[in-house]
Amino acid sequence: MLVDLSVTEQTYTEDCEVCCRPLTIRTWAKDGALLDFSAEPGQ
Repeated sequence: MLVDLSVTEQTYTEDCEVCCRPLTIRTWAKDGALLDFSAEPGQ
């Protein structure tokens, strides 16, 4: 999974590459560094 670290905070839904079920992806970045990442089952 590629993450755009130029965006401070992101939340989006993406299909799992393995099972094709939706995942809710959340990322937090600062100064081009990933601070936190989560992936949970989508709705």
